[in-house]
Amino acid sequence: MAKYEFALILKGQFELTEEIADELFEAGCNDGTSGICKGVFSIDFHREGDSLEAAICSAITDVKSAGYEVERAEIEAEAMTQLA
Repeated sequence: MAKYEFALILKGQFELTEEIADELFEAGCNDGTSGICKGVFSIDFHREGDSLEAAICSAITDVKSAGYEVERAEIEAEAMTQLA
């Protein structure tokens, strides 16, 4: 299985608390790093999957199971060139 790098941007305004980090970790986001930049809460993932789509979908499922909604996924251009 390949490892894919991408970020999920969460809907809403959150402060990064230990409680939120624990909820995300327990929901399966242990391969992601949470952060806030300019009021935007994101999780940078390094997730294994059969495909990029499968990796992103599984991460979205994990975030939703923690009780949060995903606004969008972002992929760096460099990561896209590695897929080609």
